[in-house]
Amino acid sequence: MRRRGPARWRRAPQEDLTPAARRVIRLNNGFQLLFNLLWWMPVFYAYQRDAGLSDGQIFGIQSIYYIAFCLFEIPTGLVADRIGARNCLWAGAVVMTAANLMPVFSPSYTGFLLHFLAIAAGRSLTSGAASACLYDGLRAQGADAHYLRAEGTARALGLAAKVVCWPLVGPLMVLAPQAPYVLSAASAAGSLGCALALPRLAPREARGATRASGRREAALLRDTGAALRALRASPWLALLMVQGVAVFTLSRICQVNLFQPVLLHHGIGEGSTGGVLAAMTVAEAVASARPQWLGSRLSPTAWVSLLSVALAATLAGTTAGGPWTVAALLCVFAAITGFCYPVQRKLINDAIPKDAPRATLLSVESIVDRGVCALAAVAAGAFLAAGRLDALLWQSAAVTCVLIPALHLALRHTNRAARTRGGGTAPGADAGSAQAGPLPAEEPVALPVDEGAAPRA
Repeated sequence: MRRRGPARWRRAPQEDLTPAARRVIRLNNGFQLLFNLLWWMPVFYAYQRDAGLSDGQIFGIQSIYYIAFCLFEIPTGLVADRIGARNCLWAGAVVMTAANLMPVFSPSYTGFLLHFLAIAAGRSLTSGAASACLYDGLRAQGADAHYLRAEGTARALGLAAKVVCWPLVGPLMVLAPQAPYVLSAASAAGSLGCALALPRLAPREARGATRASGRREAALLRDTGAALRALRASPWLALLMVQGVAVFTLSRICQVNLFQPVLLHHGIGEGSTGGVLAAMTVAEAVASARPQWLGSRLSPTAWVSLLSVALAATLAGTTAGGPWTVAALLCVFAAITGFCYPVQRKLINDAIPKDAPRATLLSVESIVDRGVCALAAVAAGAFLAAGRLDALLWQSAAVTCVLIPALHLALRHTNRAARTRGGGTAPGADAGSAQAGPLPAEEPVALPVDEGAAPRA
Protein backbone atom coordinates (compact mmCIF):
# COMPACT_ATOMS: atom_id res chain seq x y z
CA MET A 1 0.00 0.00 0.00
CA ARG A 2 1.29 3.44 -0.86
CA ARG A 3 2.33 5.42 2.15
CA ARG A 4 0.82 8.85 2.67
CA GLY A 5 3.17 11.82 2.78
CA PRO A 6 3.68 14.31 5.60
CA ALA A 7 0.88 16.71 6.33
CA ARG A 8 2.70 19.72 4.98
CA TRP A 9 2.58 18.27 1.45
CA ARG A 10 -0.93 16.88 1.45
CA ARG A 11 -3.67 18.58 -0.42
CA ALA A 12 -6.01 20.19 2.08
CA PRO A 13 -9.74 19.52 1.64
CA GLN A 14 -11.54 22.11 -0.42
CA GLU A 15 -14.25 22.59 2.20
CA ASP A 16 -11.93 24.61 4.47
CA LEU A 17 -11.48 27.36 1.87
CA THR A 18 -13.21 30.58 2.89
CA PRO A 19 -14.92 32.74 0.23
CA ALA A 20 -12.10 35.26 0.63
CA ALA A 21 -9.48 32.57 0.02
CA ARG A 22 -11.33 31.39 -3.08
CA ARG A 23 -11.41 34.97 -4.34
CA VAL A 24 -7.65 35.32 -3.84
CA ILE A 25 -7.08 32.12 -5.83
CA ARG A 26 -9.42 33.14 -8.65
CA LEU A 27 -7.90 36.61 -9.00
CA ASN A 28 -4.39 35.18 -8.87
CA ASN A 29 -5.38 32.76 -11.64
CA GLY A 30 -6.67 35.65 -13.75
CA PHE A 31 -3.63 37.82 -13.14
CA GLN A 32 -1.12 35.07 -13.92
CA LEU A 33 -3.04 34.08 -17.06
CA LEU A 34 -3.34 37.56 -18.54
CA PHE A 35 -0.04 39.03 -17.41
CA ASN A 36 1.97 36.16 -18.91
CA LEU A 37 -0.09 35.81 -22.11
CA LEU A 38 2.52 37.08 -24.55
CA TRP A 39 1.03 36.51 -27.98
CA TRP A 40 4.30 37.45 -29.69
CA MET A 41 6.36 34.73 -28.00
CA PRO A 42 6.22 32.15 -30.87
CA VAL A 43 7.26 34.67 -33.52
CA PHE A 44 9.40 37.35 -31.87
CA TYR A 45 12.67 35.90 -33.26
CA ALA A 46 11.33 35.86 -36.84
CA TYR A 47 9.62 39.25 -36.29
CA GLN A 48 12.92 40.84 -35.31
CA ARG A 49 14.73 39.16 -38.21
CA ASP A 50 12.12 40.58 -40.58
CA ALA A 51 12.70 44.01 -39.01
CA GLY A 52 16.37 43.77 -40.05
CA LEU A 53 18.04 42.64 -36.80
CA SER A 54 20.89 40.12 -36.91
CA ASP A 55 21.30 37.11 -34.61
CA GLY A 56 23.97 39.00 -32.69
CA GLN A 57 21.63 41.93 -32.11
CA ILE A 58 18.70 39.69 -31.13
CA PHE A 59 20.66 37.67 -28.56
CA GLY A 60 22.48 40.79 -27.41
CA ILE A 61 19.12 42.33 -26.54
CA GLN A 62 18.22 39.16 -24.64
CA SER A 63 21.42 39.36 -22.61
CA ILE A 64 20.76 43.02 -21.80
CA TYR A 65 17.21 42.02 -20.81
CA TYR A 66 18.43 39.48 -18.25
CA ILE A 67 20.99 41.89 -16.82
CA ALA A 68 18.36 44.62 -16.58
CA PHE A 69 16.05 42.15 -14.85
CA CYS A 70 18.73 41.54 -12.22
CA LEU A 71 19.23 45.26 -11.65
CA PHE A 72 15.49 45.95 -11.44
CA GLU A 73 14.96 43.05 -9.01
CA ILE A 74 17.14 44.70 -6.36
CA PRO A 75 14.79 47.63 -5.62
CA THR A 76 11.46 46.07 -6.63
CA GLY A 77 11.52 43.26 -4.08
CA LEU A 78 12.29 45.76 -1.35
CA VAL A 79 9.53 48.05 -2.56
CA ALA A 80 7.02 45.18 -2.55
CA ASP A 81 7.74 44.50 1.11
CA ARG A 82 7.22 48.18 1.94
CA ILE A 83 4.21 49.21 -0.17
CA GLY A 84 2.53 45.83 -0.45
CA ALA A 85 2.69 43.09 -3.07
CA ARG A 86 -0.71 44.05 -4.53
CA ASN A 87 0.50 47.55 -5.40
CA CYS A 88 3.55 46.09 -7.12
CA LEU A 89 1.30 43.82 -9.18
CA TRP A 90 -0.76 46.64 -10.63
CA ALA A 91 2.35 48.75 -11.25
CA GLY A 92 3.90 45.82 -13.13
CA ALA A 93 0.74 45.40 -15.21
CA VAL A 94 0.83 49.07 -16.24
CA VAL A 95 4.47 48.84 -17.30
CA MET A 96 3.87 45.58 -19.18
CA THR A 97 0.98 47.12 -21.12
CA ALA A 98 3.19 49.98 -22.32
CA ALA A 99 6.08 47.59 -23.07
CA ASN A 100 4.03 45.45 -25.44
CA LEU A 101 3.07 48.49 -27.53
CA MET A 102 6.64 49.70 -28.13
CA PRO A 103 7.44 47.39 -31.12
CA VAL A 104 4.21 48.56 -32.78
CA PHE A 105 5.39 52.16 -32.86
CA SER A 106 9.12 51.50 -33.27
CA PRO A 107 9.99 48.18 -35.02
CA SER A 108 13.75 48.82 -34.84
CA TYR A 109 16.72 47.80 -32.71
CA THR A 110 16.07 50.72 -30.36
CA GLY A 111 12.37 49.91 -30.15
CA PHE A 112 12.96 46.23 -29.38
CA LEU A 113 15.63 47.11 -26.82
CA LEU A 114 13.26 49.49 -25.02
CA HIS A 115 10.53 46.86 -25.35
CA PHE A 116 12.57 44.24 -23.48
CA LEU A 117 13.90 46.71 -20.92
CA ALA A 118 10.31 47.68 -20.07
CA ILE A 119 9.34 44.00 -19.89
CA ALA A 120 12.23 43.44 -17.47
CA ALA A 121 10.91 46.27 -15.29
CA GLY A 122 7.32 44.99 -15.41
CA ARG A 123 8.23 41.39 -14.67
CA SER A 124 10.64 42.32 -11.89
CA LEU A 125 7.83 44.20 -10.18
CA THR A 126 5.73 41.02 -10.13
CA SER A 127 8.27 38.16 -9.96
CA GLY A 128 8.51 38.01 -6.18
CA ALA A 129 5.37 40.01 -5.42
CA ALA A 130 2.97 37.63 -7.21
CA SER A 131 4.11 34.60 -5.25
CA ALA A 132 4.28 36.56 -2.00
CA CYS A 133 0.78 38.00 -2.57
CA LEU A 134 -0.73 34.55 -3.10
CA TYR A 135 1.16 32.97 -0.19
CA ASP A 136 0.36 35.77 2.27
CA GLY A 137 -3.22 36.09 1.03
CA LEU A 138 -3.92 32.40 1.64
CA ARG A 139 -2.09 32.47 4.96
CA ALA A 140 -4.23 35.41 6.11
CA GLN A 141 -7.29 33.20 5.51
CA GLY A 142 -5.74 30.18 7.22
CA ALA A 143 -5.51 28.41 3.84
CA ASP A 144 -1.75 28.30 3.29
CA ALA A 145 -2.00 24.51 2.85
CA HIS A 146 -3.60 25.24 -0.53
CA TYR A 147 -0.61 27.21 -1.82
CA LEU A 148 1.02 24.39 -3.81
CA ARG A 149 -2.24 23.57 -5.58
CA ALA A 150 -3.01 27.24 -6.22
CA GLU A 151 0.47 27.95 -7.60
CA GLY A 152 0.38 24.94 -9.90
CA THR A 153 -3.19 25.54 -11.06
CA ALA A 154 -2.52 29.21 -11.86
CA ARG A 155 0.45 28.20 -13.97
CA ALA A 156 -1.55 25.45 -15.68
CA LEU A 157 -4.41 27.79 -16.55
CA GLY A 158 -2.00 30.36 -17.95
CA LEU A 159 -0.36 27.71 -20.08
CA ALA A 160 -3.75 26.42 -21.24
CA ALA A 161 -4.62 29.92 -22.45
CA LYS A 162 -1.42 29.97 -24.49
CA VAL A 163 -2.39 26.65 -26.08
CA VAL A 164 -5.58 28.27 -27.35
CA CYS A 165 -4.03 31.57 -28.42
CA TRP A 166 -0.61 30.79 -29.86
CA PRO A 167 -1.80 28.74 -32.88
CA LEU A 168 -3.82 31.81 -33.92
CA VAL A 169 -0.74 34.03 -34.13
CA GLY A 170 0.15 33.06 -37.71
CA PRO A 171 -3.29 33.81 -39.21
CA LEU A 172 -3.53 37.02 -37.20
CA MET A 173 -0.19 38.25 -38.51
CA VAL A 174 -1.44 37.77 -42.06
CA LEU A 175 -4.20 40.26 -41.28
CA ALA A 176 -2.02 42.62 -39.23
CA PRO A 177 1.70 41.98 -38.54
CA GLN A 178 1.54 43.94 -35.28
CA ALA A 179 -1.44 41.93 -33.95
CA PRO A 180 0.58 39.77 -31.47
CA TYR A 181 1.95 42.86 -29.73
CA VAL A 182 -1.40 44.66 -29.61
CA LEU A 183 -3.12 41.60 -28.15
CA SER A 184 -0.33 41.19 -25.59
CA ALA A 185 -0.89 44.79 -24.46
CA ALA A 186 -4.64 44.14 -24.14
CA SER A 187 -3.97 41.06 -22.02
CA ALA A 188 -1.63 42.99 -19.73
CA ALA A 189 -4.32 45.65 -19.30
CA GLY A 190 -6.73 42.90 -18.23
CA SER A 191 -4.24 41.69 -15.60
CA LEU A 192 -4.31 45.21 -14.16
CA GLY A 193 -8.02 44.74 -13.39
CA CYS A 194 -7.29 41.49 -11.53
CA ALA A 195 -4.52 43.14 -9.50
CA LEU A 196 -6.77 46.04 -8.49
CA ALA A 197 -9.49 43.59 -7.40
CA LEU A 198 -7.19 41.62 -5.09
CA PRO A 199 -7.83 42.20 -1.37
CA ARG A 200 -5.51 44.63 0.30
CA LEU A 201 -2.78 43.19 2.50
CA ALA A 202 -0.91 45.54 4.77
CA PRO A 203 2.78 45.94 3.95
CA ARG A 204 5.15 44.20 6.33
CA GLU A 205 5.94 47.48 8.09
CA ALA A 206 2.24 48.14 8.79
CA ARG A 207 1.73 44.63 10.16
CA GLY A 208 4.59 45.19 12.60
CA ALA A 209 3.13 48.58 13.60
CA THR A 210 6.42 49.58 15.19
CA ARG A 211 8.16 51.90 12.71
CA ALA A 212 7.34 55.37 11.50
CA SER A 213 6.15 55.70 7.92
CA GLY A 214 8.44 58.67 7.23
CA ARG A 215 11.67 56.62 7.20
CA ARG A 216 11.29 54.58 4.02
CA GLU A 217 14.95 54.68 3.01
CA ALA A 218 16.07 53.32 6.38
CA ALA A 219 13.32 50.70 6.20
CA LEU A 220 14.52 49.56 2.77
CA LEU A 221 18.03 49.15 4.14
CA ARG A 222 16.68 47.21 7.11
CA ASP A 223 14.80 44.88 4.77
CA THR A 224 17.96 44.35 2.74
CA GLY A 225 19.85 43.51 5.90
CA ALA A 226 17.06 41.20 7.06
CA ALA A 227 17.13 39.34 3.75
CA LEU A 228 20.91 38.94 3.86
CA ARG A 229 20.76 37.75 7.47
CA ALA A 230 18.11 35.20 6.56
CA LEU A 231 20.31 33.83 3.78
CA ARG A 232 23.37 33.75 6.02
CA ALA A 233 21.45 32.00 8.80
CA SER A 234 19.91 29.45 6.44
CA PRO A 235 22.38 27.69 4.11
CA TRP A 236 19.44 25.44 3.20
CA LEU A 237 17.53 28.39 1.69
CA ALA A 238 20.58 29.60 -0.23
CA LEU A 239 21.24 26.13 -1.67
CA LEU A 240 17.60 25.76 -2.67
CA MET A 241 17.84 29.01 -4.62
CA VAL A 242 20.94 27.76 -6.42
CA GLN A 243 19.20 24.44 -7.11
CA GLY A 244 16.44 26.26 -8.96
CA VAL A 245 18.93 27.98 -11.28
CA ALA A 246 19.32 24.89 -13.46
CA VAL A 247 15.56 24.49 -13.91
CA PHE A 248 14.95 28.14 -14.71
CA THR A 249 17.96 28.63 -16.97
CA LEU A 250 17.44 25.49 -19.02
CA SER A 251 13.72 26.08 -19.43
CA ARG A 252 14.05 29.79 -20.19
CA ILE A 253 16.90 29.48 -22.68
CA CYS A 254 15.29 26.52 -24.45
CA GLN A 255 11.66 27.67 -24.55
CA VAL A 256 12.37 31.33 -25.32
CA ASN A 257 15.80 31.94 -26.80
CA LEU A 258 16.60 28.66 -28.56
CA PHE A 259 13.12 27.40 -29.36
CA GLN A 260 12.82 28.90 -32.84
CA PRO A 261 16.49 28.32 -33.82
CA VAL A 262 16.19 24.64 -32.82
CA LEU A 263 13.04 24.20 -34.91
CA LEU A 264 14.54 25.98 -37.92
CA HIS A 265 17.72 23.93 -37.53
CA HIS A 266 15.66 20.74 -37.94
CA GLY A 267 13.59 21.96 -40.86
CA ILE A 268 10.44 22.96 -38.95
CA GLY A 269 9.20 26.16 -40.58
CA GLU A 270 7.71 29.26 -39.02
CA GLY A 271 4.20 28.13 -40.01
CA SER A 272 4.46 25.18 -37.59
CA THR A 273 6.05 27.12 -34.73
CA GLY A 274 2.76 28.00 -33.04
CA GLY A 275 1.53 24.40 -33.21
CA VAL A 276 4.70 22.96 -31.67
CA LEU A 277 4.70 25.60 -28.95
CA ALA A 278 1.03 24.88 -28.24
CA ALA A 279 1.79 21.14 -27.87
CA MET A 280 4.64 21.95 -25.49
CA THR A 281 2.34 24.21 -23.51
CA VAL A 282 -0.26 21.45 -23.17
CA ALA A 283 2.39 19.14 -21.75
CA GLU A 284 3.61 21.79 -19.32
CA ALA A 285 0.09 22.77 -18.25
CA VAL A 286 -0.91 19.18 -17.43
CA ALA A 287 2.30 18.58 -15.48
CA SER A 288 2.01 21.91 -13.60
CA ALA A 289 -1.48 20.98 -12.41
CA ARG A 290 -0.43 17.48 -11.31
CA PRO A 291 2.74 17.72 -9.16
CA GLN A 292 1.40 14.83 -7.04
CA TRP A 293 2.07 12.48 -9.97
CA LEU A 294 5.71 12.58 -8.95
CA GLY A 295 4.85 10.20 -6.11
CA SER A 296 6.15 9.93 -2.56
CA ARG A 297 9.28 7.80 -2.85
CA LEU A 298 11.62 10.78 -3.16
CA SER A 299 11.83 14.06 -1.27
CA PRO A 300 10.97 17.32 -3.06
CA THR A 301 14.64 18.32 -3.25
CA ALA A 302 15.52 14.94 -4.75
CA TRP A 303 12.76 15.30 -7.34
CA VAL A 304 13.96 18.75 -8.39
CA SER A 305 17.54 17.47 -8.73
CA LEU A 306 16.48 14.40 -10.71
CA LEU A 307 14.22 16.40 -13.00
CA SER A 308 16.95 19.00 -13.59
CA VAL A 309 19.23 16.27 -14.92
CA ALA A 310 16.33 14.92 -17.02
CA LEU A 311 15.84 18.40 -18.51
CA ALA A 312 19.47 18.56 -19.55
CA ALA A 313 19.41 15.07 -21.05
CA THR A 314 16.22 15.81 -23.01
CA LEU A 315 17.66 19.05 -24.36
CA ALA A 316 20.78 17.23 -25.53
CA GLY A 317 18.57 14.61 -27.17
CA THR A 318 17.11 17.22 -29.52
CA THR A 319 20.40 17.18 -31.43
CA ALA A 320 19.52 13.73 -32.83
CA GLY A 321 16.57 12.58 -34.90
CA GLY A 322 14.19 14.21 -37.34
CA PRO A 323 11.59 16.96 -36.90
CA TRP A 324 9.00 14.73 -35.21
CA THR A 325 11.55 13.44 -32.71
CA VAL A 326 12.62 16.98 -31.88
CA ALA A 327 9.01 18.11 -31.39
CA ALA A 328 8.31 15.12 -29.12
CA LEU A 329 11.43 15.75 -27.03
CA LEU A 330 10.52 19.42 -26.66
CA CYS A 331 7.11 18.34 -25.32
CA VAL A 332 8.83 16.02 -22.82
CA PHE A 333 11.11 18.92 -21.85
CA ALA A 334 8.08 21.14 -21.25
CA ALA A 335 6.34 18.49 -19.12
CA ILE A 336 9.41 18.10 -16.90
CA THR A 337 9.52 21.89 -16.49
CA GLY A 338 5.86 21.87 -15.48
CA PHE A 339 6.51 19.34 -12.71
CA CYS A 340 9.53 21.26 -11.40
CA TYR A 341 8.20 24.80 -11.06
CA PRO A 342 5.46 24.44 -8.39
CA VAL A 343 7.56 22.05 -6.28
CA GLN A 344 10.62 24.33 -6.40
CA ARG A 345 8.48 27.40 -5.63
CA LYS A 346 6.93 25.76 -2.58
CA LEU A 347 10.33 24.61 -1.35
CA ILE A 348 11.57 28.20 -1.46
CA ASN A 349 8.49 29.66 0.23
CA ASP A 350 8.50 27.05 2.99
CA ALA A 351 12.20 27.66 3.65
CA ILE A 352 11.75 31.43 4.12
CA PRO A 353 11.38 32.31 7.84
CA LYS A 354 7.98 33.67 8.77
CA ASP A 355 9.17 37.17 9.74
CA ALA A 356 11.68 37.55 6.89
CA PRO A 357 10.97 39.92 3.95
CA ARG A 358 9.46 37.31 1.63
CA ALA A 359 9.21 39.36 -1.58
CA THR A 360 12.78 40.59 -1.15
CA LEU A 361 14.11 37.04 -0.77
CA LEU A 362 12.08 35.83 -3.76
CA SER A 363 13.57 38.69 -5.75
CA VAL A 364 17.05 37.54 -4.70
CA GLU A 365 16.24 34.17 -6.23
CA SER A 366 15.15 35.87 -9.45
CA ILE A 367 18.36 37.91 -9.53
CA VAL A 368 20.43 34.74 -9.41
CA ASP A 369 18.30 33.06 -12.09
CA ARG A 370 18.39 36.02 -14.49
CA GLY A 371 22.08 36.62 -13.92
CA VAL A 372 22.89 33.10 -15.07
CA CYS A 373 20.45 33.51 -17.99
CA ALA A 374 22.28 36.66 -19.09
CA LEU A 375 25.53 34.73 -19.37
CA ALA A 376 23.73 31.84 -21.09
CA ALA A 377 22.15 34.19 -23.65
CA VAL A 378 25.56 35.63 -24.57
CA ALA A 379 26.94 32.10 -24.98
CA ALA A 380 23.91 31.03 -27.02
CA GLY A 381 24.32 33.96 -29.40
CA ALA A 382 28.03 33.18 -29.88
CA PHE A 383 27.38 29.48 -30.54
CA LEU A 384 24.57 30.26 -33.00
CA ALA A 385 26.67 32.82 -34.85
CA ALA A 386 29.36 30.14 -35.24
CA GLY A 387 26.83 27.53 -36.40
CA ARG A 388 27.44 25.30 -33.35
CA LEU A 389 23.94 24.84 -31.95
CA ASP A 390 24.41 21.12 -31.24
CA ALA A 391 27.63 21.78 -29.33
CA LEU A 392 25.82 24.34 -27.17
CA LEU A 393 23.09 21.86 -26.24
CA TRP A 394 25.53 19.06 -25.42
CA GLN A 395 27.78 21.27 -23.32
CA SER A 396 24.79 22.66 -21.40
CA ALA A 397 23.67 19.12 -20.60
CA ALA A 398 27.15 18.09 -19.48
CA VAL A 399 27.55 21.04 -17.11
CA THR A 400 24.09 20.42 -15.58
CA CYS A 401 24.70 16.71 -15.08
CA VAL A 402 27.93 17.47 -13.20
CA LEU A 403 26.75 20.36 -11.03
CA ILE A 404 23.30 19.14 -9.98
CA PRO A 405 24.43 15.89 -8.26
CA ALA A 406 27.13 17.86 -6.43
CA LEU A 407 24.55 20.42 -5.30
CA HIS A 408 22.18 17.68 -4.15
CA LEU A 409 24.93 16.16 -2.00
CA ALA A 410 25.48 19.60 -0.46
CA LEU A 411 21.76 19.84 0.33
CA ARG A 412 21.81 16.43 2.04
CA HIS A 413 24.88 17.43 4.02
CA THR A 414 23.24 20.69 5.10
CA ASN A 415 20.10 18.88 6.23
CA ARG A 416 22.15 16.30 8.12
CA ALA A 417 24.09 19.06 9.86
CA ALA A 418 20.81 20.78 10.83
CA ARG A 419 19.53 17.55 12.43
CA THR A 420 22.83 17.11 14.28
CA ARG A 421 22.47 20.60 15.76
CA GLY A 422 18.94 19.73 16.84
CA GLY A 423 17.29 22.08 14.37
CA GLY A 424 15.02 19.41 12.88
CA THR A 425 14.64 18.51 9.23
CA ALA A 426 14.67 21.25 6.65
CA PRO A 427 11.42 21.69 4.69
CA GLY A 428 11.22 19.26 1.78
CA ALA A 429 14.37 17.39 2.78
CA ASP A 430 14.84 13.68 3.23
CA ALA A 431 13.89 12.63 6.67
CA GLY A 432 16.84 10.28 6.93
CA SER A 433 16.54 6.58 6.40
CA ALA A 434 12.76 6.76 6.24
CA GLN A 435 11.24 7.62 2.92
CA ALA A 436 9.96 11.14 2.80
CA GLY A 437 6.56 11.45 1.23
CA PRO A 438 6.81 14.88 -0.35
CA LEU A 439 3.85 15.06 -2.64
CA PRO A 440 0.18 14.09 -2.27
CA ALA A 441 0.12 11.06 -4.54
CA GLU A 442 -3.22 9.78 -3.39
CA GLU A 443 -5.46 12.68 -4.40
CA PRO A 444 -5.92 14.27 -7.83
CA VAL A 445 -5.73 18.01 -8.33
CA ALA A 446 -8.37 19.37 -10.68
CA LEU A 447 -7.31 21.78 -13.40
CA PRO A 448 -10.39 24.08 -13.32
CA VAL A 449 -10.94 26.76 -10.71
CA ASP A 450 -11.87 25.65 -7.23
CA GLU A 451 -15.07 23.81 -6.57
CA GLY A 452 -17.93 26.00 -5.59
CA ALA A 453 -16.40 29.06 -7.17
CA ALA A 454 -17.95 30.63 -10.24
CA PRO A 455 -15.57 30.42 -13.22
CA ARG A 456 -14.17 33.67 -14.54
CA ALA A 457 -14.99 34.76 -18.07
